[in-house]
Amino acid sequence: MSTTSAPPRPRRLLFGNRPTRSRLLRGLAKHSVMIVTLTLMLYPLLWMFGASLRPDNQVFNTLGLWTGDLTWDNYADGWAGGGQLNFSRFFFNSLTITVLSIVGNLIACALTAYAFARLEFRFKKPLFALVIGTLLLPYHVTLVPQYILFNQLDWVGTVLPLVVPKFMATDAFFIFLMVQFIRALPPSLDDAARLDGCGHWGIFWRVVIPLSVPALGTTALFTFINTWNDFLGPMLYLTEPDAWTVSQGLATFLDATGQSAYGSLFAMSTLSLVPVLAFFIAAQKLLVEGIATSGLK
Repeated sequence: MSTTSAPPRPRRLLFGNRPTRSRLLRGLAKHSVMIVTLTLMLYPLLWMFGASLRPDNQVFNTLGLWTGDLTWDNYADGWAGGGQLNFSRFFFNSLTITVLSIVGNLIACALTAYAFARLEFRFKKPLFALVIGTLLLPYHVTLVPQYILFNQLDWVGTVLPLVVPKFMATDAFFIFLMVQFIRALPPSLDDAARLDGCGHWGIFWRVVIPLSVPALGTTALFTFINTWNDFLGPMLYLTEPDAWTVSQGLATFLDATGQSAYGSLFAMSTLSLVPVLAFFIAAQKLLVEGIATSGLK
């Protein structure tokens, strides 16, 4: 009985399969494009930080990032507010309005989204279409009617026009985002909760809210960015300097008739970006999950 020898086993490379030259070139080209794109995107921020360290008479002298004369006095002068209100007051006002806006959007939009996603009632589809249709309305279309309404309520000069609408689910984008996310949740979870004696309120708090953390995080992040960077709303309704936000405080460094404090302006602009970047870094995982899964069904 003859036996045949087994075919020789292929030799394994010590460091695995070596990439071919074409793969190396493609990888090099891809990373080069990414580095160039990242540089172009970060250049304005880096230039602003460099400008915040220059004297006022040298801010616009160069497009480079650094110069020989660097000073931190712009941060001290800018924080002092140029003899006006201290910038800590502006940061506190912005933080207060932003936190209240986040709480309002999370509560109101989540409740509204649960109603559209899980409840059955008359005119449900037309009402949802009407809510989505408000996304097509520019903000400036409703600006004058809102101002007249808030003025008649004697709310002008307070934070109420900026905060109260958030508790009434006026941001249709976040409602749509949460509706899509809640619809992706298995209805069997609701049935199991009903067997345990939960009603709609119990299902909402014990089932939907814990599973909707990515959508809630996305809502909180975008609300934070939009509210913190808003300038038109505070400019219309906050008439007293004690109630001004960071965006209004930055405008005080610009003087159309005299000399503007550009160094202090760029210094405070750099500091105003820190809360946004910190919040974005902390919630970026929830942001990716919320956007990636909100369209699933």
